[in-house]
Amino acid sequence: MDFLSRFLPALIRHTQNTDSEIIIADNNSKDNSIEFLNSSYPGVRQIILDKNYGYTGGYNKALAQIDAQYFVLLNSDVEVTENWLTPLVKLLDSDSSIAAVMPKILSLSTRDEFEYAGAAGGFIDKYGYPFCRGRILDTIEKDTGQYNQETDIFWATGACMVIKAELFQKAGGFDNDFFAHMEEIDLCWRLKNMGYRIVYCPDSAIYHVGGGTLPNTNPFKLYLNFRNNLFLLYKNLPQQKLLRIFITRLVLDGISALLFLFKLSVPSFIAVLKAHVHFYKSLKILKIKRKLIATQTKKTDHPEIFKGSIVFNYFIRNRKKFPDLFF
Repeated sequence: MDFLSRFLPALIRHTQNTDSEIIIADNNSKDNSIEFLNSSYPGVRQIILDKNYGYTGGYNKALAQIDAQYFVLLNSDVEVTENWLTPLVKLLDSDSSIAAVMPKILSLSTRDEFEYAGAAGGFIDKYGYPFCRGRILDTIEKDTGQYNQETDIFWATGACMVIKAELFQKAGGFDNDFFAHMEEIDLCWRLKNMGYRIVYCPDSAIYHVGGGTLPNTNPFKLYLNFRNNLFLLYKNLPQQKLLRIFITRLVLDGISALLFLFKLSVPSFIAVLKAHVHFYKSLKILKIKRKLIATQTKKTDHPEIFKGSIVFNYFIRNRKKFPDLFF
């Protein structure tokens, strides 16, 4: 309710002259959000879900009830700016090969800096570790216009993504088993395997609170990130890379777990173990999903996947900004 009261007025103000409709999907919230909307914004359409289906299930169930050319997926902890939507729609209109676009994501608390979840476009390294232009691991850059060029990216942030509705449905939407975190990377990877592009649009900018649902220190969030990263790798990696990448990831995740234990962060250690246990228990259904994705795959070599290790480059080579990397 706090986010709605803070950010909905600007969303209405900066969207009212566009050919769009604001729809709020409520994932069974418990804080009087619905009562607030009914009293303060009775004209805003609501889709009320019977329980918390997570980011993935919540969006899938809500979007199934919406008839539109484009879906704008927008977190509740986002402050939009004047003319934020038009450049995104214009970019999607311009090219049939573009499946989804995202704006520049800036931090609401430090407005001249990029925001962790998306920044100026998402990428991954060959081991599946995500990073962004403007944010690599914990190094966040100030926005000085260095990423003001439209460019192809690997993934668009779920905090603010505009996607063609037809392609969202064609790709199967979000994977409900992810619940939350990295589901947008999985969806974008599937779309790119289908031959479509994901593009960053610098002419649009929004401000994101970040961590509005789960803080970065939450063990459940850590569990989701480790588990879902294994999910997306297993589902989307080409066959010739699958075994080699997975063996390396098992070693890297083991090192991460031991580091948590060394720091006496037992809940984090347990979160990593639970993520791996759940991954192995899910292998049967993951194999089915992998086969389905293979039937739609037209392309597996994506230049937006960094061919090295982002962790090695960051900590050993001291390459902490996107221009320092060599794709």
